Amino acid sequence: MQVETVDYKAADASTTLARSLRDTGFAVLANHPITPDRITEIYDGWGDFFAGKDKFDYAVQPPAHDGYFAFRSENAKDSPVKDLKEFFHVYPGCGLPAELTEMTRRIYADLNALGCELLAWIQAEAPASLTESLSMPLDTMMDDSEQSLLRILHYPPVSDAEPGAIRAAAHEDINLITLLLSGSKPGLQAQDAHGNWHDVACDAGMITINNGDMLAKATGDYFPSTTHRVTNPDASQNVSRYSMPMFLHPRPDVLLQPGLTADDYLQQRLREIGLK
Repeated sequence: MQVETVDYKAADASTTLARSLRDTGFAVLANHPITPDRITEIYDGWGDFFAGKDKFDYAVQPPAHDGYFAFRSENAKDSPVKDLKEFFHVYPGCGLPAELTEMTRRIYADLNALGCELLAWIQAEAPASLTESLSMPLDTMMDDSEQSLLRILHYPPVSDAEPGAIRAAAHEDINLITLLLSGSKPGLQAQDAHGNWHDVACDAGMITINNGDMLAKATGDYFPSTTHRVTNPDASQNVSRYSMPMFLHPRPDVLLQPGLTADDYLQQRLREIGLK
């Protein structure tokens, strides 16, 4: 499984991105506009948040879907065991800790803009027979959308009292594409077509991109939604891990397939993973 590294500034960047996403469901983006120091700063800030008790003041209030989700809130689809993680959901206009608001809003806006640009690249590189079958261009699906989710994840050190559970069980993402700021520690793995697992690079400053189920459905699996997971660390590296994926979600009314809107599919998946 050869996940390609895409140089954002290269003349063939869009071709390389589309090829890697087509072949593996994943790509790694280098030389992108979000600087490594900004990534370090936001991980440090949210690391302090998860280490404190004020996080409980931001606990999610259903039916809203933003805010803090406590440890072991979510399971992967079809998994009976909760993942070993806590997280915070960021949407436009949601409440945030004062000291983290500005940097979080900036990173959300920048990742959203970058994601829309990458969707335009994918649209441009896809064969005409595919793009003509879409209800609208992939990047247009994002116009005026406020559904995209920035998820700030903390995976605490793993305890022996949690047999059978891992940091994130094997799953596929729900959305069009995911932009993942490189994790603070290794652990992300992707599964190939033969069921084998492969480590995905987490070099400092890089962004991992992967297809989600909505993109797979809209394109008839031309861009496949690849199964991935976050494994538990070995004893020598059993420390906290932080990760920050930006899930690009289209407007709720966007038609992915005949009879299936983006919102229809989102609500179905939220029920399957225990968040609704």
